[in-house]
Amino acid sequence: MAKYINRNDYITAKFGNVNAYIFTACVKEILPIYYVAVRGRDNEEGAVQRVLNKRRISSIADFVLDGNMFFNPFILNWVDENYPLEFNDNGIKVPLIRDGAQVIDGQHRLEGLRVAYEVNKNIGEKEIIIIMTERLTTKDAAQIFLNINSEQKPVPKSLVYDLFGEVKDKDYHIVRATDIANMLHDDKNSPYYQCIKLPGAKQGSLKVDLSTVVNVLKGYTISDGLFKQYNLGDLESQYKVIFNFCSVIKEYYEDDGEWLKNVNPFMTNAGFYSMIQFLCEDILPKCVEKKSFEKKVIKALLPLNEIGLLYREDIKNIQGKEQRAEVYKYLKSALLREIPNQNEYKF
Repeated sequence: MAKYINRNDYITAKFGNVNAYIFTACVKEILPIYYVAVRGRDNEEGAVQRVLNKRRISSIADFVLDGNMFFNPFILNWVDENYPLEFNDNGIKVPLIRDGAQVIDGQHRLEGLRVAYEVNKNIGEKEIIIIMTERLTTKDAAQIFLNINSEQKPVPKSLVYDLFGEVKDKDYHIVRATDIANMLHDDKNSPYYQCIKLPGAKQGSLKVDLSTVVNVLKGYTISDGLFKQYNLGDLESQYKVIFNFCSVIKEYYEDDGEWLKNVNPFMTNAGFYSMIQFLCEDILPKCVEKKSFEKKVIKALLPLNEIGLLYREDIKNIQGKEQRAEVYKYLKSALLREIPNQNEYKF
């Protein structure tokens, strides 16, 4: 005779066409009853999972053994035909049957819990949130899986650092710089949308290397860097400053239809590096004085249309650091256009 998980405080919900039952259970109750059906390997309804990643499981186990637990639910699909879920006035009864439920979401977390439980049996007493479905088709299981893994994207790692400042590690500034680079590349409104050369990308023009973006930004995203000094410590603020400044540069070149052309020096590593350096060293303090990083404020500080646009042709006969210096000098000349003559100063 089967034993059961008995819960009289469960919630019934309906997500689209799928009925679900939500309750809490101890880790030690759930570990025996779940299994993973891998798509492309297991020939059964509901097989939508990927092959397990051992490194990820180990990381999750360490997370749990450090005293943490999960607030997000585990989604299971009950499949055992001989022992169905039971419902009565006392609540829901889930049979404690080995391999009775497929994992729809949470396979790595469950495996991490299993590893942690083997080290510390007290983990078995911890409660987790279960969303239990019953006899899902592969189509329904796939829709749930895709909803979670495509629509509900994880937040950038450095945004987690913003929320929990005490967990910052020694490579925080590199993580933050990489997150900004990815946002510039992935944001459809970004001036550099699909223009950052990520690892594995095809070779071609009109690309700025990820390493260049990270190298120039990491010096400004360190804990005592310029962004922090100007009280711009969070990811959203830093990205918005960079986004607005790059957008201003783009607008000048786009007016001539040259932004995405290979004549544009800011679509090169040297040009991008100097642009960010100029933003942080020269534009940041000016905008801080004005308490505004709006594009109209930046554009007023940097009237490139008045001094003429710089093109790759203008710096073609110099290399590396010299190119950076020339681009920086060009931007600086626009910023300094209104400096008074010596005879205008009062002493």
